[in-house]
Amino acid sequence: MDVVTGAFGYTGRFITRRLLQSASVVRTLTDHPDRPNPFGERAEVARLAFDDRPALVASLRGVDVLYNTYWIRFARGDVTFDRAVRNTRRLVDSAVEAGARRIVHLSITNPEASSLPYFTGKARAEQLVMESPLRYGIVRPTVLFGGGDVLINNIAWLLRRLPVFGIAGSGDYRIRPVHVDDVAAIAVAAGRREDDVVLDAVGPETFTFEELVSLIADTVAHRPVIVHVPPRVALAMCPALTGTVGRNGQNDARAREPGRARPASEPARLQTRCKRTG
Repeated sequence: MDVVTGAFGYTGRFITRRLLQSASVVRTLTDHPDRPNPFGERAEVARLAFDDRPALVASLRGVDVLYNTYWIRFARGDVTFDRAVRNTRRLVDSAVEAGARRIVHLSITNPEASSLPYFTGKARAEQLVMESPLRYGIVRPTVLFGGGDVLINNIAWLLRRLPVFGIAGSGDYRIRPVHVDDVAAIAVAAGRREDDVVLDAVGPETFTFEELVSLIADTVAHRPVIVHVPPRVALAMCPALTGTVGRNGQNDARAREPGRARPASEPARLQTRCKRTG
């Protein structure tokens, strides 16, 4: 049996869909076991019990491949990136004890290239995976889009409503957006391999971040004034802005995703410019 951490979340949901194309049942470990289960009886549900080692090991008994999407977006209170790394160690150690064959770990592109805690934590988590006895596949996606993504939805919501939009730094850093289902396909394929592998999951097109913001602004038909702010100022603002967007506009850009049906009156540029791999 395969196990997915966070099958009710974003990337985990797409990985689970892919796995269920060839499996009858998948197990998920989740912090929210009481949430509605979109997979019904085909997804067994257990608590992601970082605080209970015997329970965590028991939930991983019989696993062949563990697909790990666990991470935190922002540090808040005692929920820190250091704690996320410790939890990743507990998960990996428990998978080893439970007899798992392999782990596929979702990370991020170039985690070692930044000194920001989000990235350094990701790099440390990768190292834990690589140093474990498990065979591994590490998948490093860039910016994700499709299926209710966080970043593009949040940018769209802010561009629609703010008179001024801040870009961290110069905005000339390059990104290659990748569709979440393409990442899921790469992850599932990595789970079927026997060798240790680190894979970059990138889309076919390259944008600067400022170009991507302009593309989204054209799509939502609203262009606020663009200003450039120091990266650490932008980082400090992210938790508050994300909370506001999450409460008020989670679905704001869903009708504008690549591949999703949309009203004829909506601009189609984002759909045509952000392409899927292959």
